[in-house]
Amino acid sequence: MSIEVIAATGAVAGKALSAAGALPSRPAPEASFETWLVQQFSATNAKLVEADQGVRRLALGEADNLHQVMIALEEAKLQFELVVQVRNRLVEAYQDILRMRI
Repeated sequence: MSIEVIAATGAVAGKALSAAGALPSRPAPEASFETWLVQQFSATNAKLVEADQGVRRLALGEADNLHQVMIALEEAKLQFELVVQVRNRLVEAYQDILRMRI
């Protein structure tokens, strides 16, 4: 029995199980890593701007709720830390690839 026969048998069985509803169909990925990264950069920038505006309003005495300003600052900090950690992992992966011997 050859590998092609096994592969063909698996494909037929997979179609039969999928048609019977035993295997859930996989949805196509909606977004790439690049799209996710751009969204995270945009979200980080928006959070930082929002936190900065809250601090400015607080300094001018226009802010009514100190808690909302502190929450906005913490959200901006966490979002920024997420982006920095992703960047650090990407740099580490790039350096690992550079160190590989061909």
